[in-house]
Amino acid sequence: MREKGSVTEASKPKKAFLRVLAGETLSPPPVWLMRQAGRYLPEYRETREKAGGFLDLCYTPDLAVEVTLQPLRRYNFDAAILFSDILVLPHALGRSVSFKVGEGPVLDPIKSEADIAGLDPEGIATRLKPVLETVSGLARAIPETTALIGFAGAPWTVATYMLEGGSSKDFAEAKAMMFGQPALFARLMETLVEATSRYLIAQIDAGAEAVQLFDTWAGVLPETYFRQWVIGPIGEITRRIHTERPGVPVIGFPKGAGLLAEEFVKETGVDGIGLDATVPVRWAAKTLQPHCAVQGNLDPLLLVTGGSAMETAVREIREALEHGPFIFNLGHGIVPPTPPENVAHLMDLLRRPL
Repeated sequence: MREKGSVTEASKPKKAFLRVLAGETLSPPPVWLMRQAGRYLPEYRETREKAGGFLDLCYTPDLAVEVTLQPLRRYNFDAAILFSDILVLPHALGRSVSFKVGEGPVLDPIKSEADIAGLDPEGIATRLKPVLETVSGLARAIPETTALIGFAGAPWTVATYMLEGGSSKDFAEAKAMMFGQPALFARLMETLVEATSRYLIAQIDAGAEAVQLFDTWAGVLPETYFRQWVIGPIGEITRRIHTERPGVPVIGFPKGAGLLAEEFVKETGVDGIGLDATVPVRWAAKTLQPHCAVQGNLDPLLLVTGGSAMETAVREIREALEHGPFIFNLGHGIVPPTPPENVAHLMDLLRRPL
């Protein structure tokens, strides 16, 4: 494990989720699920209807607290994750962001040096005050055994949305700037590192006990660029958090990293790594777990299917990873067709010893 510094018995974290991120091995493992608050729950759909638009839900603290608490009431997860979205950051930087039904996020794409020069990270905490109020409300409302996770999108993934104007299959615009205008792309990434660092530290100050960086599109980059624009920025953000808010753990989720996950954990200094569903768990136990906690990695569609297929996969993951610091999660977020009763069955399986 990465050196954590001097830890006294009195200063050791009490919550299971935080204990694992500090290097402990627990069996059964703590568990939370990415997108555990969401459209698979009828109570979420009702609350979102009250809010109106998706961003309205993210920016209304009472409702955002409510949807964060809904899955805790059903399943007693070991951690709650702030309900928000990675695209509130470009919105706070001054870019137009909207969510259209059937289309997903739509942004006014960055096209020029002037667009990048207009991004101002200085006022991030002020512009995202409603989100920080949600964090504070959650810190007061969650059970005392439940940890509170803050989060942000990693700079590369956020940059893709800002340059493409939304989701993409080939990331042509983002890669065109990265390959063809490297100095300009570096300016954008420097701005996002600064803004993301400020945002996560503000979440910590509001009550978040750990933070996760989602790099959903890390796996689309060639090796050299992965090192430069996934490992580099996440490493810098992690260093800032460890320096400015010592003791607060950072989880990186470089989806699709493959073999580069080993270099990722060694070079970024993260306290935990989220594994997508393609990562071989025995390889992760041998290669990644000696350096940090691992988190994952059930295929979300196995949670939709349930039954013996899910039970077998859960057992295989636990058998491989439960001998070191391990947090059970999915390989990505819960999908809307997931039956809530399958989540209940998963939790029943995970609360039993192997």
